Amino acid sequence: MAGFLLETDNLNAWYDSEKPVLSGFSIGLKEHEAVGLIGLNGAGKTTFLNVLSGLHSGFRADGIRFCGKPVNLRDRAFKTSRYTVFAEDASFPYFTFREYLSYVFSAYGKKQPDVSELAAGFHFEAFEDVLLKDLSTGNRKKAFLITAFALRPALLLLDEPVNGLDFESTEYLYRQIAGYREYGTVLFSSHILESITLTSDRVLVLEGGKIRQTFEQGDIETSKIREALRYENDR
Repeated sequence: MAGFLLETDNLNAWYDSEKPVLSGFSIGLKEHEAVGLIGLNGAGKTTFLNVLSGLHSGFRADGIRFCGKPVNLRDRAFKTSRYTVFAEDASFPYFTFREYLSYVFSAYGKKQPDVSELAAGFHFEAFEDVLLKDLSTGNRKKAFLITAFALRPALLLLDEPVNGLDFESTEYLYRQIAGYREYGTVLFSSHILESITLTSDRVLVLEGGKIRQTFEQGDIETSKIREALRYENDR
């Protein structure tokens, strides 16, 4: 049985110390699983992903472990074990996709693979030499998704990955997420129930910065998750 890849104990995060966004947030991500995060706006999904990405400094935790050992989220060893696709990302505007891909693989110390299959799957072939700043929102998202799935980090973080994608690319993304357990663990947030139910081994429903309900395989149904979200909205 796979062990835990990442564990957080009693994680608290804030933008204003008087108003915590995450409170007592404890989670264990198993090796080789797909975990979906869903919740209403303000539930803490993006904040949690930003903490794991090393972009949010307003947090504390009783412990954070990676592969069973305490870890600093900004240590190079951890940073090169995870990659994040953000909901919106305007970084590296004057890189083309090819240049960005080369840069990332160099930074991670990995040999760059052939990404033609991924580019075709996301219908991105015509945009590989276009500056990232000149791409549409959807095509810029595709550039980062192709990089992510080519890189195959042990921990892949995706924040609202469906946003901006066309129908065919969305279907291809679902297949990539569902198949990612072969390479590592993927944690992704989404407000689209279909993306959660079609791809996840576990679904975590967030409310007020806490995990209020967990759905496991065999129990992941759109109606049950919708009911959990409706309950939160009615409280």
